[in-house]
Amino acid sequence: MTNQTIISFENVRVQYLNQILLENINLSVKTGQHWAIIGASGSGKSALLKTIAGKFHISQGEFKHPLLDAKAKKRNGNQILFTWKSLISQVSTKHNFTNLSNTTSFYYQQRFNSADSEDTQTVEQYLSKIEPSSSPETWTLNKVLDRLHLRNLKNKHLIKLSNGETKRLLIAKALLKNPTLLLLDNPLTGLDIAMRTDINNLITEISDSGISIVMTTSPNEIPEAITHVAVLNEGRITSSLTRSEFKPEKVSFSAISEIDNLELKKLLATSKQENFENIVEMKDVVIKYGEHTILDHVNWTIKQGERWALLGHNGAGKSTLLSLINADNPQAYANNISLFGVKRGSGESIWDIKKKIGFVSPEFFQYFPNGNSCLQVIESGFHNTLGLFRKSNPAKAEIAKRWMRLLEIESSATQGFKNVSASTQRLCLLARALVKNPPLLIFDEPTQGLDLHQQNNFKRIIEKICRHSNVSLIYVSHYRHEIPESVQYTLKLEKGKQIENTEKADSQLQN
Repeated sequence: MTNQTIISFENVRVQYLNQILLENINLSVKTGQHWAIIGASGSGKSALLKTIAGKFHISQGEFKHPLLDAKAKKRNGNQILFTWKSLISQVSTKHNFTNLSNTTSFYYQQRFNSADSEDTQTVEQYLSKIEPSSSPETWTLNKVLDRLHLRNLKNKHLIKLSNGETKRLLIAKALLKNPTLLLLDNPLTGLDIAMRTDINNLITEISDSGISIVMTTSPNEIPEAITHVAVLNEGRITSSLTRSEFKPEKVSFSAISEIDNLELKKLLATSKQENFENIVEMKDVVIKYGEHTILDHVNWTIKQGERWALLGHNGAGKSTLLSLINADNPQAYANNISLFGVKRGSGESIWDIKKKIGFVSPEFFQYFPNGNSCLQVIESGFHNTLGLFRKSNPAKAEIAKRWMRLLEIESSATQGFKNVSASTQRLCLLARALVKNPPLLIFDEPTQGLDLHQQNNFKRIIEKICRHSNVSLIYVSHYRHEIPESVQYTLKLEKGKQIENTEKADSQLQN
């Protein structure tokens, strides 16, 4: 089977909604090869994976899949249901989980409401329905449960999984198909150091099992099993190299652009920030779902103007802790928690709390509705709603545009949120968190899915906001270099227990 062509592109063009996504693509993936696709955000990496999976129409050139065609024909003769597409598994940046009756998609707060969260499949139920596309079945249910560390999660409802746990589940699902070709869209983002190392090793095991891999990743996180690298720039492949020829230091997407300091100060002055002595006070907080303890006697006080890093492994309880602050978790009422000087349960509404917080998280990105334009999504931040459900206010829309300009996404203002790249969507949600100049910013892995230039630009904006205002900040990241220098304190969780609550030390940021 060596050197058989799995898929090939010859001068391929891909268009979507009158926009050219890919142009003059020439690429051939053969058996024994494993490709990394790298490029700046918006360069077409995810579009290329979707095209390989047969989800985008080819408007010019030829897309061939000879080995997949031959396998599909051998599998079922001339039956229509099993095609070359059935031999490809794709792990995307977003999932499409639905409720038990398969009628409704998940919504953001669902994971924190016990009755609604149980209207979802468990990990084991979800995986047990996956049919393999080829035999022999190298990747069985038992094998993926063990190898992806899902066995102790098999009875957990899908909606309750952390970002990292969901990623492992989606990889397990893809492997259960036992595909010929596996497509992975940034599989390492959002994972802690130990899990990134484990997924790197897993990719080697997948390649050793005979599955070919095409994945998107950053230039500095290319797994050891990768044999070839293709560099994308504005929808075109600018170079195709063997792994040994590729030098990550020669590929740069991180040109530094000037932050307009005066404009940022003006934006911060558009609304006056309220003053509080304490932003958050938590005393002996315990959160349980059934017999499972998520947070175990956590104590945390955040004073106004303090900047905190919240650290911990995937599944440590960070998202649950943040849900208590962001008024998304009803168990806050059963605990001793005060927010902005008011004890939870003393008559304040969730909207009284949310108007004081700018919030972004991977789960928020996953479940944010996509029916608005990018500008409307950002303007909705003034109203703390998931989208704009009222007539646009010209003054607020203008402020939203100015934040878009600072984050370098102004050209997407009138585009549909669902039609822009994942990185632009993430930047829109960051702008949405900033528009109302709240006293507390909660950024849970805010630069996930952004290229190095976008990460650096956002980090510099946050540094300047902290310098020019008395904003409080909670920042979550698994990457030390992403955490702003203005962060002074660290709270670290391990299996729901508070193991660090101190001033920042460099060693503590390496989690």
